[in-house]
Amino acid sequence: MPIVLTPAAINEVSQIKKAQNLGAETFLRISILGGGCSGMQYALNFDNVFDAVLDTKYEFGGVALATQKKFDPHLDGTEIDFLNSETGRGFAIENPNFPKMAGCACCGH
Repeated sequence: MPIVLTPAAINEVSQIKKAQNLGAETFLRISILGGGCSGMQYALNFDNVFDAVLDTKYEFGGVALATQKKFDPHLDGTEIDFLNSETGRGFAIENPNFPKMAGCACCGH
């Protein structure tokens, strides 16, 4: 199963693109920065350079999301949501391949 953008995430990305006057060629890119004892670290940013040799692109309700192909196995089944509650707002990334607080052999967890 590929990466999934929830309806709330699709709506938020669409609103941000509109507010920043980003063109139709602009897409959301997810990257993996690394991992550690508390799980994987991700980056979400806007991009407009897609390389079909190196990248994979997904479409969700008019919102395009891309990642490097080398990240595909690590992001399989990942859900990107947008949360807006009394305690805060922001994107939440749930990756079943790397659960949070999975432990770390280096630290005795």
